Parts: sequence; structure tokens; C-alpha cells
Amino acid sequence: MTLLQLKYIVKIVECGSMNEASHELYISQPALSSAVKELEKEMGIEIFTRSSQGITLTVDGAEFLTYARQVLDQSELLEERYKNAKPRRQLCQVSTQHYMFAVEAFVNLIKASDSEEYEFTIRETGTRDIIDQVATMQSEIGILYLSDFNKDVIGKLLREKHLEFHPIFRANLHVFLSRENPLAQKEKVTMEDLKPYPFIQYDQGGEGSFYFAEEAVWPEFSPKQINVTDRATILNFIVGLNGYTVCSGIDNEDLNSEKIVTVPLESDETMLVGWITNERAKISQSGGLYLDELKKVIAANGYKLVG
Repeated sequence: MTLLQLKYIVKIVECGSMNEASHELYISQPALSSAVKELEKEMGIEIFTRSSQGITLTVDGAEFLTYARQVLDQSELLEERYKNAKPRRQLCQVSTQHYMFAVEAFVNLIKASDSEEYEFTIRETGTRDIIDQVATMQSEIGILYLSDFNKDVIGKLLREKHLEFHPIFRANLHVFLSRENPLAQKEKVTMEDLKPYPFIQYDQGGEGSFYFAEEAVWPEFSPKQINVTDRATILNFIVGLNGYTVCSGIDNEDLNSEKIVTVPLESDETMLVGWITNERAKISQSGGLYLDELKKVIAANGYKLVG
């Protein structure tokens, strides 16, 4: 086994195909394929499953990839220390439900970065996509919530995909309302109060199960319902259409408090917000710093950290 072979494996995963990886590595595809097969034979495992649709990582391959990246990271550290090479770009990839506090923490991470080069990725996406992206190591951290309603289904899926849930804080439910909404002045609202207004929720795509919903509760029947895919749209609809959505209650400057307010929702349900990671992966230094920033933002909003 050589460092070059490990670099080949990582590049193939990054590119998603043997052909594209061979172009970026400036070697022929047969030579690349041969190097992978030699490594698989030496390790006694199958790293990739090959089919007419392309290649995918096996379970053993996903675990091997984790160790390969650690070895390459250590190799780069040695080169930086003894060859005065430029520091490697700081990398951090996060997938999250549509939480402003998750984005705020990401902004703080980037601001605190003391590197001339970096590459960070944050994806606001559907619940199932978050789970899949962390399972396939496209992201090292995923941010989502558990409730009494969804915890059994989500928990089972996390276990099947070898993912671990780490709680951060528990939130009582709130709703976002336009400041012009008559309910905006109430100390607490009920789902009955909200009945005349459009209910706005994040679309979960093909996985539109209630168990994957980003909203912890929803009306039993809503004559006015709008499905959206991004946070900016949902906030515009709250103001423009006098709609509402269910949330954790944490807001920040992006919320535009001149137009939108957060009001507690009368409900026995709560949201246990946390982060997920692949149990086979080790959190990177940048990933650890992101989690630190995330906890700071949550604590600054008056929430007690758990876990």
C-alpha cells in the first residue's frame, strides 16, 4: 500500500467516476483501475462496487476511505512541518435543516479562520438528504432535530446508516409571523389561532413523509398550504402572504425583526436539535471548531446546552 494509491481512492470518490479521476490524475483509466484492484487484493476487501451505472463505495470501502483520509492528512502535516509547504486549505462540510443559527455559526467559523486558503461547504437541504450526505461522507456534520413523533423512525435510519446523533439543545416550539399579523401581539398562539393563515413548510421532495418534516407539528387540516425549498422564500411568504411556519424559536439579524416576529406555540411537543456524524469518521479540526461556534451561538440565544 502506498500514499499514491490512497490518493487515487480519495480522488475517485471526489470525482464520482474512474474516468474523471483518471483525467484529473493524468494517468490512464486502465492504470488507475489496476492500481485500485492491486490495493483491494492487498487489503483483502472490495473498496468499490462496479456496475454499468458506474462505481460506488462498499461498506468496507467507506470505512477504508476514512482511514485513508486520516493517513493523507498526517502525511500533509509532515510535509507542512518539514518542507515548509503552504498550509493546506481548511475544509469543513456541513448539511443542515434550514436553521439560521447553523448558518450564523458557519459565518463565525469562516471569520475566525486564520488561513490564506480555505474551502467550506454548507448545504441547507431536506432531512433525508442530510442523513444520506453524512452517511456517504459528502458532509462530516449534519444538523437536524428529533421529536417524540419522529425519533423512532429517524433513529432507526441513523442506526442503519452507522450514524450517531449528538444532542445540542431542546427547544419549545414557536412560529414565525409577520409583525402585521393580528396574532403577533399575543404571548402564545395555538394551532386553532393559526387556522385562517397559510401554513408554509419546507418541501421534502420524494421523501415527503411526515417523519422527515422539518416542522415538528403541523395543522390537522390546512386549506392554505405552501411548500418551499429555501429559507429566503419562506420568510418572504410570511411577510407577503401573512403566512406562518413552525420553528425552534432561535432567530438572528437575518430574520429582519422589523417585519417578522417569533411567537411561542402552545404545544406539548419539543425539538431536540443535534448534530449527526458517521461513526466511522473522525471530526476534522475545522469541524470541531464549527461545533464550538454552533454551541456559542445557541448559548448566546439563551438556550441551555445538553449532551
